[in-house]
Amino acid sequence: MLADPARPPVVAREVEARVCWMSERALEARAKLGVKHTTRTVRGLVEELVSVVDIHTLADVPAPERLGLNDIGVVRLRLSEPLAVDPYAENRETGAFILIDEATNDTVGAGMVISAR
Repeated sequence: MLADPARPPVVAREVEARVCWMSERALEARAKLGVKHTTRTVRGLVEELVSVVDIHTLADVPAPERLGLNDIGVVRLRLSEPLAVDPYAENRETGAFILIDEATNDTVGAGMVISAR
């Protein structure tokens, strides 16, 4: 990846991201998914469902059990290999990714990086 040496991306194996879930099958903690970021796809594990947006109040509800179809929530992902990412607010190209169901190869979610380490 080519990057500005004064503002390099973070090379990370742990990512906190806001995710829009697009599958009828709910997302639960410990789910294994493919994470496609730019041109790379790595395996990811959902370590924690941090919060979900309550659509009536737009408030974050902490520690949901699952994310259902069209839910928007914050998740922590652990990646099998490091990815060079930026927060989405700083760089849309390297701050976005999609989530792929490894069994069906369906796109099941879209995410925006909040932070990485």
